[in-house]
Formats: sequence, structure tokens, C-alpha cells
Amino acid sequence: MLTSYAGVGVIFLVGIIFPLILLGVSAILHSNHKKPTPTKLLTYECGLETEGDTWIQFKLSYFMYALVFVAFDVETIFLYPWAIKFQSLGLFAIVEMFIFITILLLGYWYAWKEGALEWI
Repeated sequence: MLTSYAGVGVIFLVGIIFPLILLGVSAILHSNHKKPTPTKLLTYECGLETEGDTWIQFKLSYFMYALVFVAFDVETIFLYPWAIKFQSLGLFAIVEMFIFITILLLGYWYAWKEGALEWI
């Protein structure tokens, strides 16, 4: 019985050891580049020096809008396999998809009610 889990154990060990090896090699190769120099601290995004405080706060609604978009975008991906096999699934799958879309619309309604979709 233990031999059937040998493959899982090997994958588990590789999954732990391989990232540690990569982190070690990275630390060895980049050991000289940890010290900040005036050249490293220069502005590189747009080429202009910043004026005032560079740490500004963004509105939380921008992040909420993005999170709601990603959540609903991922949920709608589940509609594609269902649509491909629609004719062979039968009544049970139609009822399940109706429940899924209802839950999705309830989530959309809740996000709208909470103001997560308001840009301003």
C-alpha cells in the first residue's frame, strides 16, 4: 500500500526542495545587488522626478470593482463547458445551471447594493 503513495511522496519532496534550491541559487547570484546605490534609487517609470509625497492612497472602490469583475469573470467561465454539452445533459443540468445563474445574479445584486460597482 505504501508503494502506491511513493509517486505522491516524490512529487511532494520535489515541490518542497525545488523552490528552496531556486531561492538559494538566486541569493548566491544576487548577493552583490542588495545594496542601494543612487542609480538604483532613480525614477524609472516615467523619467520625471516625483513631486510631493509619492505614497498616495487609492480609492478602495477601484480595488472592489476589479475584484468583483474577476470573481464574475471566473464564474462565467463555468458556463462554457455547460453550453458545449447542453443538449446531452438533460433536465438536471438545466436546473443546476438555473441555480448557478441565480446565485451569480444574487451576488451581482449584492455587490451593486453595497456600492462595489460605483466608480466614483
